[in-house]
Amino acid sequence: MRHQTTSPPYGKRDLSSGHGARLRVGIVLSRRFTLCAFANFVDVLRLAADEGDRSRPIRCRWSVLAQQMRPILSSSGVLVQPQELLGDPARFDYIVVVGGLLDDVERTDRHIDAFLRSAAAARVPLVGLCTGTFILHRAGLMAGYRGCVSWFHHREFLAQFDGLTPVSDQIFVVDRDRLTCAGGASTAHLAAFLVERHIGKSAATKSLHIMMISDAEQGDAPQPGFTLDIQTSDSVVHKALLLMQQCLDVPLSITSIARQLNVGKRRLERRFRTAIDKSPSEAFLEMRLALVQHLLENTQRSIASVAAECGFCDSSHLSRLFRRRFGITPQEFRKTHPAQPRMAA
Repeated sequence: MRHQTTSPPYGKRDLSSGHGARLRVGIVLSRRFTLCAFANFVDVLRLAADEGDRSRPIRCRWSVLAQQMRPILSSSGVLVQPQELLGDPARFDYIVVVGGLLDDVERTDRHIDAFLRSAAAARVPLVGLCTGTFILHRAGLMAGYRGCVSWFHHREFLAQFDGLTPVSDQIFVVDRDRLTCAGGASTAHLAAFLVERHIGKSAATKSLHIMMISDAEQGDAPQPGFTLDIQTSDSVVHKALLLMQQCLDVPLSITSIARQLNVGKRRLERRFRTAIDKSPSEAFLEMRLALVQHLLENTQRSIASVAAECGFCDSSHLSRLFRRRFGITPQEFRKTHPAQPRMAA
């Protein structure tokens, strides 16, 4: 079972004080930041801060910070206007950095890096959303910490950054005064984690329900995609595997995958056979059955629901292929590998 640091990561800081807000968050947006990660995180704070959907920053306060008061461009082209200059990070309980496209993360922004270092020196907990984990690491602030990375970026992180082991099989990681998450919807769950800790569970639940998110997930909840078990140095095969991983519920045909990669189907099949000694179809089925195992071990979903999520026609179709591969049915597998209840964060 995975473990998450549960002891308060805040040293002697009193997070309940200051202007009536129990939670004060400063947000730094990187160049071409991911709008979804930013919006999900902020909306949880917004909805938890006030009664109903009135959006007054009463119980928590948030502010977008920047070196200059110029609009910041997101990866989607939408501009966001900063509210305050960087200034003293100690006026906040958390400093959040929202990452964006990997090509931009590699470019050093000395103002952001210096501000993050000053926050760390002031013992302000740092939060990395999406590729914000990369930015924290680039600034030298993740040494000795576990950091959450999207499964989609796991390989790139290993290739570009030394000195940290990325966690890419859960949605967020709390390691003392570093909190990191994979991006997308996981930022809402990390925000809810902070709201529950500082304001209360009912406020966190309310926020998620208004956002049409059924329940708060703990940090060790699995990412929707998960790290590839099939490893290869062939770039074409690796890209094909990533495409497969993104459509496990509605499997693409091998012809379609080859077309998207601008290679012939026969050439793709030859490269698969040379690189991993499997055909594309065999690799695709192996990935889908691995996800079936993961869901059977870690969720209480019905066999029919698991079959649909993993791209099988029905539970009978899944059972037939699962038994052919593992020698037992999904029902028998679940009996010997019961889902374990998650530990509270």
